[in-house]
Amino acid sequence: MSNSTIAGARAPHLAQAHHHGALACWREDPALEAFMQDGDRRARALPNRGPVRFGADGRLHPDILDAYWQYGFYVFEGLVQPAELAELRADFDRALERAPATKDSPVDALGQPALGTGFRVPTWLFVPPLSDPVGGTAKNHGRHPVKMDEPAPPEDAPAHVLHMAFGLLQIMDSCLRLYGHPHMLAVAEAVNGPDFVPYNDAIFIKQPGLGASVAWHQDGIVHWNKPDFDQGTHGFNFMIQLYGSTAGNGVWVVPGTHKLGKVDIKALVEANGGSDRFPQAVPLVCGPGDMFICNRQLVHGSYANVSPDLRVTINFGFHRRRSVLGAPAALTSKPGTVYDEAHIHERSRMIALGIDARAQYYPHEPRFTYQPMVGREDENRWSEAQRSTLLKDYNLRDMGV
Repeated sequence: MSNSTIAGARAPHLAQAHHHGALACWREDPALEAFMQDGDRRARALPNRGPVRFGADGRLHPDILDAYWQYGFYVFEGLVQPAELAELRADFDRALERAPATKDSPVDALGQPALGTGFRVPTWLFVPPLSDPVGGTAKNHGRHPVKMDEPAPPEDAPAHVLHMAFGLLQIMDSCLRLYGHPHMLAVAEAVNGPDFVPYNDAIFIKQPGLGASVAWHQDGIVHWNKPDFDQGTHGFNFMIQLYGSTAGNGVWVVPGTHKLGKVDIKALVEANGGSDRFPQAVPLVCGPGDMFICNRQLVHGSYANVSPDLRVTINFGFHRRRSVLGAPAALTSKPGTVYDEAHIHERSRMIALGIDARAQYYPHEPRFTYQPMVGREDENRWSEAQRSTLLKDYNLRDMGV
């Protein structure tokens, strides 16, 4: 049984996973299939994948850091162990069962109030199937200048499909615990320094034969002309895969572009004969439970998912503290707002909360020490009371630069 069938059997929003009209696009386009296969081969040949490894000093092995900075991404194999992965999948299925029955519906498929209706930031994002909802528009600060190819959806496709969910720490307890994973946070510390801070979190849902694309882009917004700009200025995203990632359903990146500053993506497409299939790009391919670290300055995007494979990706973003402190707040509509010490402290408490939630659940696992919250452990203990106080609407304080 395929992953999509397993998920679809329990989660109503994935029940229409097998749309043969869309999947025919994959089989009937030899050029697309060749492009995907070539990208997969080149991605697996790169020397930037393997388990998390640490040196004799307890720090992330320098070979891993060197490869990350060279290519702009690294694949950490087997980061999430099978038992925890099963809990994440089950938690995700439960969340989907409580998602809005349709776009803009206040109730789920059973007529109950949908998960997220009490939060101030919308939890669920629906988009038309196989669409590119942001490419060539002013959305997301105009970061997606070129529209991706949009295959025709099958005749029986729904008008809208789930594309993303936000505020994961408050809708999935397993995600809160994952946020405190000691190896993941050790990587964040190695890349961004011991005073690293959060950006945001989200989950991407790429349904087989229906999943929308994300147009080529770079994630940075405010620091491209900063005097001390470098290859790590805009931070990175962790991408944890619940069902694996393939050339057909995964994120593609152009290795090394994190070092080039602001890239003219329109010019890249024009130089490629108007095609969005960049020959220098590679897909982020991996198995279930693997995690990518992906530099936010890399040129990256994903194609509409005409493959038969489901992708569910948990994204956790992190920044250097110095990139955020005093910076214009890119995730607010209030002109002149900057990220000050108080804002950074409150959002960073989610890391401490995740660490404590994980320590309570996995008492025999080594606990990560998050330097900005040393001595503040008592005020960041996880309890049910924290669900409606510290945790609720924490993503109002997300920090984008």
